[in-house]
Amino acid sequence: MKLVLASNNAGKLAELQAMFEPLGLELVRQSDLGIGEAEEPFCTFVENALAKARHAARASGLAAMADDAGLCVHAFGGLPGVDTAFYATQFGYAKSDANNVRALLEQMREIDDRRAALVSTLVAVRSPEDPEPLIAVGRAVGQITREPQGINGFGFDPVMFIPAFGKTFAELPVAVKNANSHRGQAARQMAALIRERWLA
Repeated sequence: MKLVLASNNAGKLAELQAMFEPLGLELVRQSDLGIGEAEEPFCTFVENALAKARHAARASGLAAMADDAGLCVHAFGGLPGVDTAFYATQFGYAKSDANNVRALLEQMREIDDRRAALVSTLVAVRSPEDPEPLIAVGRAVGQITREPQGINGFGFDPVMFIPAFGKTFAELPVAVKNANSHRGQAARQMAALIRERWLA
């Protein structure tokens, strides 16, 4: 079964492909099919992921899967949330992972409540009109450090301290991080849902 991934991120494709290969699913990036990116006008991860999945399914005629992910900081009422990728631009910085980390640490300089969660929401649809989309959510809960630690990973990994490991995601071996990350959790849930609902 072929499944369109509503993402142009090669790293994300490789990570998810490894998870879904045992199910006999072949993931293909929407850009490889000439499909452009969908609008993401919503304020929740699930709505944006659903919009992206429906868009890819409509344009390809195939089943599709999309994810929307971000950082939810407790002291900021769950923000930046769906705007995580563009967080630094709110403060005059260019869009980049390093600038996102820099802006976050600056905004949290005087804040003692460092609780945060990295959230990944995966949505899969059999068709654009699928009335029963599959939805899987992964959450990695931790605390924002006061300075970056570690060299592995990307995004907010260097400042996302995971109490269960006593390290940031960027200090963990990649295999351990992927097994416990928000995206890893969501992907395992989604694989189980596809096996149960679509392949049984």
